[in-house]
Amino acid sequence: MEYYTSKEISIKWDISERSVRDYCVKGRVPGAYLDGKIWKIPQDAKKPERQARTTSRIRTLLEILRDEKDSKTSGGIYHTLQIDMTYNSNHIEGSKLTHDETRYIFETQTISGGSTKKVNDIIETVNHFKCIDIVIDLAKAKLTESMIKQLHYVLKANTTDSRNNWFKVGDYKKLPNEVGGNFTTAPENVKEAMKKLIGDYNTKEKINIEDIIEFHKEFERIHPFQDGNGRVGRLIMLKECLKYNYVPIIILDDFKNLYYNGLQQWDNERGYLIETCLHGQDLMKKLLDKYNIKY
Repeated sequence: MEYYTSKEISIKWDISERSVRDYCVKGRVPGAYLDGKIWKIPQDAKKPERQARTTSRIRTLLEILRDEKDSKTSGGIYHTLQIDMTYNSNHIEGSKLTHDETRYIFETQTISGGSTKKVNDIIETVNHFKCIDIVIDLAKAKLTESMIKQLHYVLKANTTDSRNNWFKVGDYKKLPNEVGGNFTTAPENVKEAMKKLIGDYNTKEKINIEDIIEFHKEFERIHPFQDGNGRVGRLIMLKECLKYNYVPIIILDDFKNLYYNGLQQWDNERGYLIETCLHGQDLMKKLLDKYNIKY
């Protein structure tokens, strides 16, 4: 199939390029996907019909997050999601920054004094904030390899890892790695494994919450990147939950052991990981209740 750029489609449809990109971001152009920073749109794609405005429809969480992000709203659900998910996801991977320090960095773009902090912890905290913004912006788009690589690139940019020639920022691993004492997919087999994983997932007629959790399990078993797999995997879960209007899953650092055990025991008992993730959903529901957000 031949693909056009957003600029070419804007000429064909006689609308602005910005409008074309907006349609793609909102998932209103079937088959469109993001290749790096360029939207690839099927040449036979039809211009979406204008949606009728209504005041009676309940806004989705994704719409609220986008509004609060774009308007730089302080103290709302976007603010809370950024801090809570970044703190817990980074802490699971060994970050020593506290919840208050994570909040301080998000709110002030500066670092509080009083204790010694690892440079990587600070950089990856700021980078994770950016990744959540990317997830919110691209939530409705089809999941692709290039999008996943983009998340890894942003997460690991300017870290000490990025200075090592054996570490591929934004690309698949060059060296074997392991998780939980188990070796993962060999570097030479990662591209094929990821292509199959994403292809199988995108061909499902309907995605439910267990499909999202199972994708996460498969992603972590492949462990496609040299480092950052857990955080990228959880960002993908956030994206897909927002896309299909499921309450997002936030795995608390306190439940790290249950989460790891669930990943390892999936073949024997799927319930361990599913229940841990559903508990993460329940915690998010409590936050949504505080903000009177329907789900």
